[in-house]
Amino acid sequence: MADYAKDVLVETDWVAEHLEDDSIRIVEVDENPALYAEAHIPGAIGFDWKKDLQDQVKRDFLGPEDFGRVFGERGITNDHTIVLYGDRNNWFAAYTYWYLKYYGHDKVLLMNGPREKWISEGKPTSSEVPSYEPATFTAKPGDDAIRAKRDEVLASLDNGKKLVDVRSPQEFSGELIAMAGYEQEGAQRGGHIPGAASVPWAQAVREDGTFKSKEELEELYSGKGVLSGDPIIAYCRIGERSAHTWFVLHELLGKDDVKKYDGSWTEWGNLVNVPVEKGA
Repeated sequence: MADYAKDVLVETDWVAEHLEDDSIRIVEVDENPALYAEAHIPGAIGFDWKKDLQDQVKRDFLGPEDFGRVFGERGITNDHTIVLYGDRNNWFAAYTYWYLKYYGHDKVLLMNGPREKWISEGKPTSSEVPSYEPATFTAKPGDDAIRAKRDEVLASLDNGKKLVDVRSPQEFSGELIAMAGYEQEGAQRGGHIPGAASVPWAQAVREDGTFKSKEELEELYSGKGVLSGDPIIAYCRIGERSAHTWFVLHELLGKDDVKKYDGSWTEWGNLVNVPVEKGA
């Protein structure tokens, strides 16, 4: 992985070689948490992104105290290197990677390829839930250098910040307001934030979910004008796909000033009196 800006990816073979390494905690975060119970990497800790990693009252993620408690209860400390993977080409694994970075934990890696790749390669799996001794994990104050909120996004319409919409072309154009099965994540209006470049997240990965080369990624985002200046704000529908794109731009391509708009379209598309564009 030396050609990327940062050494933050590990191959499935590397993970297989480190299953007994107690300095590492492997964590699976899926869109469908039932998959973890069926089969997971031996020793992997499973997180339910909705129940474990989201505030259960308001639409927001956990504060630093609750975040630290959740990780500490699973036997994860600040000394551990966390290796993340999951389903759907690592959507929520990348989201959790960003989340950990937001709360100041830098010892975190992403497996290059989702759980489906691990299973397709015939690597070992388990249905046993590991039991680690509860530990202490301290989250630092949130790093707003990598998180954009709606006021900053609104201000970006006048100050030249680059906006990247990583949803599907149908969502970007406004043709599709709510994806089938995700109606609860819909919005009153379809379309995109004015001036946003459309670069669907999936264009950054190969068929097996591994990331394209640095050169291919630079060509992709340069061709859409994304890399021509700073800062960059990525958004999607609820924030998980934009975390995947944040990972590509910030970690793999080394763009320093990249933020994720966690509110994304479920916030923007429901706001009163904000501009919306339709069409490709």
